[in-house]
Amino acid sequence: MEHAEEAMGSGGGVAAVTAGLLEIDRMYGARYAAPAAVRAVRAAGGVDRRAGAAGSEALAELFEVVGWILFDAERHGASYRMNQRALALARSAPAAREDVGHGASVELLTLSVLCMQHAHLGRPRDSLRISSAVLARAGLPERVAAIFRVREARAQAQMQQRRAALGSLSAARDLLADGPSDRDPAWTWWFDRTELDGHHGLAHAELGEPEQAAVLLHGAAAAGDAPAYRSLFATELAYVLARAGAWREADAWLSTLLDSVPRMGSVRALNALGRAARTIERADGVTRGLRDTNGQLSELLRRVRRERPGACVASPSV
Repeated sequence: MEHAEEAMGSGGGVAAVTAGLLEIDRMYGARYAAPAAVRAVRAAGGVDRRAGAAGSEALAELFEVVGWILFDAERHGASYRMNQRALALARSAPAAREDVGHGASVELLTLSVLCMQHAHLGRPRDSLRISSAVLARAGLPERVAAIFRVREARAQAQMQQRRAALGSLSAARDLLADGPSDRDPAWTWWFDRTELDGHHGLAHAELGEPEQAAVLLHGAAAAGDAPAYRSLFATELAYVLARAGAWREADAWLSTLLDSVPRMGSVRALNALGRAARTIERADGVTRGLRDTNGQLSELLRRVRRERPGACVASPSV
């Protein structure tokens, strides 16, 4: 561990570890990245105590990335603590570069994850409070503003504020219309139209509109190469179809997902599949084919829960 702290003793060393964690998360997902993320935090303990300005900014980014990974791994207490550490360091960082300096940029990224976490845990008012405060700031880059409009929309949808939610989603689409700009922070790379479509679909699901939700989620799930966490859109589509009682569609869609379940790295996505499986299991009138498919799915999910995936992929040097 002492050697690990030496390796992380500069902003560059911490940044390399952060980049390694992001690559594991992008390729494999949080289930695989979480063990390495926890080791990275332990190794960063000594660095945290002696970090200068550059080191503090690098650590803020590391803690934010760990907070995101632990969120997608459904380890919410630890995720929240990491995001609070990231916020404290980002807010203490010296003023910055360009329109949104690095410290402020990490702060905004962290707040976007906290918004999502509050909504995910059924606290839409807390999510809306954060998104509204960010959107009140002057000079937000368009893509950052679009992200927080989506966070706002998801909270409004959970609160059944349909008109407001759809208005926020429309505003997010307008903000994305001109494509990337030089003012967008590097961390916004993942927020594209596919991401927006997926969240738009989830908002319709929260509003109790399964047909609109299914169309958008299917489009988002069918998009090409994407980060591992986007399996969430495919599994949430399965849950939407199950809740709607669309048995043929649910059977066809779940059948396409079975092969990918053992490799699925987003615990949120796996949990959405679990909700779909339980919904089907308890429902009346389910077709025999879907009963069989759902039995296979439930067995795969039980196997996944017994696995320890952290050893399956290379870890960053921590």
